[in-house]
Amino acid sequence: MGNRADDEGTDVEIYRKPLTYTVHADTPTGAPEQLLALLDELGFERKTVRPAGPAGPVYIWHETPARLGEDEQKQLASRAVPPLLMAGYVVSIADHLFDQAAYRSAVADVRARRSAPPAHGPVAGADSRPRCSRRAG
Repeated sequence: MGNRADDEGTDVEIYRKPLTYTVHADTPTGAPEQLLALLDELGFERKTVRPAGPAGPVYIWHETPARLGEDEQKQLASRAVPPLLMAGYVVSIADHLFDQAAYRSAVADVRARRSAPPAHGPVAGADSRPRCSRRAG
């Protein structure tokens, strides 16, 4: 069973699960713990399904908290993009989830943190060329 990040070749695919109000942030199979932890820090909730038997893949994905309204979910998803890009990850967010004001606010926050002394070094293994795409759908 694949996921959208595996299918699209991105580090994070942010989209609304069809026929629901749930916003997902999919990461590739075997994504590094640093990426999963960053999504946790950004407000997404980690979900895990383990196999019933002794073998088989463990499925991990993130969702926006169910208590959030539709606009709050869009804001959380849009605010997550700049920190993910700055960490070097390739991110795609569905056009209908992109909240420009929330994104701009997050960019301002990232810039403010960049001007402050760093608390820790760069993310290991992160690509030096952040990319973001927005997809209709």
